[in-house]
Amino acid sequence: MNERRLSVLVFSLFFSWLLAFPFEGQVLYALAAQYEFAVSALIFGCISAHFLGLFACGFFVRSMQAAKKIMLISIAFCFAVSGAFFLPPSILWLLALPAASLLAGICVGAWGFYYKSFTPANERIKTAADGLIYSNILMIVMNMAAIYLLPHAGLALSMLALAAAFFFVLRLPAREGSDIAAAETSEVSPGKPLAFLCLFIVIITINSGLMYQVLNPAFAHHQWLVSWYWAVPYIIALFIMRNLPAKASRAYLLYVGIAMIGLSFLAFMILDRSAVSYLIVDTLMLGACGIYDLFWWSILGEMLDFGNNPAKILGIGLSANVLGVLLGGLLGQTITGFGAENVYSSAIALSVAFIILIILPLLHKQLSRLLQNHVYLTEMNAMPPLEQEKAVKNVTLLANLTERESEIAALLMGGRTYKMIADELFLSENTVKTHIKNIYSKLSVNNKTELIKLLLDKS
Repeated sequence: MNERRLSVLVFSLFFSWLLAFPFEGQVLYALAAQYEFAVSALIFGCISAHFLGLFACGFFVRSMQAAKKIMLISIAFCFAVSGAFFLPPSILWLLALPAASLLAGICVGAWGFYYKSFTPANERIKTAADGLIYSNILMIVMNMAAIYLLPHAGLALSMLALAAAFFFVLRLPAREGSDIAAAETSEVSPGKPLAFLCLFIVIITINSGLMYQVLNPAFAHHQWLVSWYWAVPYIIALFIMRNLPAKASRAYLLYVGIAMIGLSFLAFMILDRSAVSYLIVDTLMLGACGIYDLFWWSILGEMLDFGNNPAKILGIGLSANVLGVLLGGLLGQTITGFGAENVYSSAIALSVAFIILIILPLLHKQLSRLLQNHVYLTEMNAMPPLEQEKAVKNVTLLANLTERESEIAALLMGGRTYKMIADELFLSENTVKTHIKNIYSKLSVNNKTELIKLLLDKS
């Protein structure tokens, strides 16, 4: 198994536990129902702790070696905490699960080192899609086991996923000397683009929180259908987005997703609470979630090349997603105070959704304007191979690059990392670094972004 697939497997296994258990998971709900234990406050506490873990991760996880260590510690702790839920409710539930959620956030953020290191920038949308698809499929299996067998059966499956994740993390490399963070430092700050992307994510994922608190309870009586169909439209949307041609407009698809959200809330207001109505509402809402989740995952994945700490960029970006869910959940809980079936609660939810729909195009326009200054996210990935080849030849003649330097410049433009170039050309990473320093010196540029801009100008 290559390192990219191994990293996807680790993410999928761990993330499936997170989705099925502490993050509004059906396994936790089933356990709580068995003991008639109210978990709403505990769930909001877990989501808040997960947000803090994601946001803080990059401030102290600064190398691949540290990332592997914290991932192993986090997974082991989450496994131990999950085992405590085989016991009746106690203070241990209230204290241990938020702590596990905090470490889970750190673990997911730390995975950013492997996400960046083993997937080229122009392929990260596929890695993200694979991780999200597999984790959601595993989550469905855990949910159904908890609902139709025993709550503890779902819990046992989630712990099995954690044990497997721990085993595969052990097989991940922890080579400090080959860290992309250490080897490939970019002098371009993600700054404003990351801040606007986070604001964009928060606003758009408020709908997810509303969905949990307003839509789901209204269809809870269709337990069999909800238990397995809940994430199916999401998975299908991810699969379609993953396999779209590279030239397909992500912005256009985002607007399709936004329209689907509005139609979902509108259908929720107009239709009854039958199984057919649930299929319509859930398909629209979860299909939209798949579209816009992969939209911002793709941008966030490509942004990892802007800084020297992918755990920080990924953690902050994902924390915006969790913050949006948290704010939407709190808003949804307030709305349902009017009564889950009350027409006023539906109207308020729909009004909030449409306010968000009005704000999003403005944010997207501003985000697009900011990203125009970062060619690594835009023109480079869209440039046809023949134009890339022409640009490299022009620069080679201009700066009298050697054959090896020209080859490395072409691979850099294709989104390869230092490690990938070294493996592909059967060189050491130190040799690759030396060649790249020579390229920068001959072309009078300071970093990869400036190199790519020059290549684009010469295409």
